[in-house]
Amino acid sequence: MAVVTGAAGGLGRAIAAALHSDGWDVLLTDLDADAVRAAAGPLGGWSRALDVRDAAACADVAAEAAGRAADGLGLWVNNAGILATGPSWTHDAATRRRIVEVNALGAMNGTLAALDVMRPRRRGHVLNVVSLAGLVAAPGETVYAASKHALLAFSIGTLADLRTVGLRDVHVSCLCPDGIWTPMLHDRLADPGAVASFTGAMLSPERVAARAVRLARRPRPVVSLPRWRGAQVRLLDAFPRIALALLPAVRAAGRAGQRRQRRRVGPDPSRPHL
Repeated sequence: MAVVTGAAGGLGRAIAAALHSDGWDVLLTDLDADAVRAAAGPLGGWSRALDVRDAAACADVAAEAAGRAADGLGLWVNNAGILATGPSWTHDAATRRRIVEVNALGAMNGTLAALDVMRPRRRGHVLNVVSLAGLVAAPGETVYAASKHALLAFSIGTLADLRTVGLRDVHVSCLCPDGIWTPMLHDRLADPGAVASFTGAMLSPERVAARAVRLARRPRPVVSLPRWRGAQVRLLDAFPRIALALLPAVRAAGRAGQRRQRRRVGPDPSRPHL
């Protein structure tokens, strides 16, 4: 049994569909109960409304998933996330708090709820969708990147804690994709604060979902997509003075990426990236 958060649309729905095709029974969860119910229809029809900021609600979902399937809860995918762009000082306190609560604390809630079920059985897998922004400070997405850095540290540290207590078959993996053409970015093609998301080639949700399925089969601590972009941003993160010096070039690449994407999608930004 697998649980996917933020599964009403975009990447979450694509991951749920890919897991379903790979043979998993999938529980789709989302803050929007009606939308996630509709998304779950073709995938077995099992859905729940879930605010990942609610630790008790995450625990209830984990317990339900574990009790419903004969093989228990095998996989929990923390995908729910929100993005706000612009300099860090342009976000009010409520926006900063919501980004951190959903992206970092919400994923922590899901991880710990799943592990409470998995640890006694001594097997299971938590897959956290982190983003390349968890590997490097992303200009224009500072608060978002901070929340993803927190999730990456929490994930790797929790995996180390599991190994320390001798749990070798309980896994935590991080998937760090480049920019994905989902509704989160549809309205940001002219947003100067979002250029970091357009510096590479836009990924389709289906491509990222396929990598998530492979990662579910073979856990790894951190996987970037594409791999070369992960190496690139880690190098920039290791040498922040160089990264700052290259900032004009990075922003120029991002603006060029936005223009390319505008030409590809035309007047309808919701059209899938090809």
